[in-house]
Amino acid sequence: MSSTPDEPTDTADNPVYDNPWAYDLACAFRDVRAEVDALLGWYARSGPSRRGLPGSVLELAAGPAEHAREFARRGIPATALDLSPAMCAYAEERAKADGVALEVVRADMARFELGRGFDLIVTMLDSTAHLMTLDAFVAHLDRVAGHLTAGGCYVLEMSHPADRLTDEPSTGTVWTVERDGVRADVRWGEPGDRLDPITQVVREHVTIAVAREGGSEVIRGVVPYRFWTATELTAAVRLSGALRVVAQYGDFTGIGPGDPDAWRLITVFRPAS
Repeated sequence: MSSTPDEPTDTADNPVYDNPWAYDLACAFRDVRAEVDALLGWYARSGPSRRGLPGSVLELAAGPAEHAREFARRGIPATALDLSPAMCAYAEERAKADGVALEVVRADMARFELGRGFDLIVTMLDSTAHLMTLDAFVAHLDRVAGHLTAGGCYVLEMSHPADRLTDEPSTGTVWTVERDGVRADVRWGEPGDRLDPITQVVREHVTIAVAREGGSEVIRGVVPYRFWTATELTAAVRLSGALRVVAQYGDFTGIGPGDPDAWRLITVFRPAS
């Protein structure tokens, strides 16, 4: 993983991310349609007056690009950006299979340059945990701001601080999903995976056991994650100065981040000026 904004910040050459179909299956518990409904609702409310659909969407660190593909299904021009070649290829294949138009770009979420602006930019599933330093986080925010239209909106989904700072995490680390006759038993992190108190980085051992007709497969990998607190997010926003926070939520139904049922930290930004 990188230590400066001039080095790659996403995960690459990792068995978990080099098997995008398995990663996609492991994340199939997410209700992507409902989440895109929420994203579009926040976009509509984030402007100076209520507005309609965005004219363009960019999903950063998109992986399989589930959300970008859902935007595209709704007729919204969508672009998916990821550093992993395997993820980019998979996103293109799935979009083609779905019969939707999706632009896929291989680039780093902290130093991309696409030469145009987007009405809505999103980063989902705590992908900013792949930014290892404050400099990298600030560079990411600067790049986002540089790609937003004047009335644009950025929605960032992070894990809830309760996952690391309390004895009762807001999300589980073991789950099972089934889709199209294929089952995946997922363990994202082991009891011995400890957060380094100095770097705030944890190397999580991930196991995805896939069972389907004709055989089974077990995919294992170690994924480094940088835990970011809410106050560190505030510091990164201030250091960048290019974005301002207009709302925060604790899940996709709109509850507040301080609600006891909150399980995500979702922040909505607009350009600072």
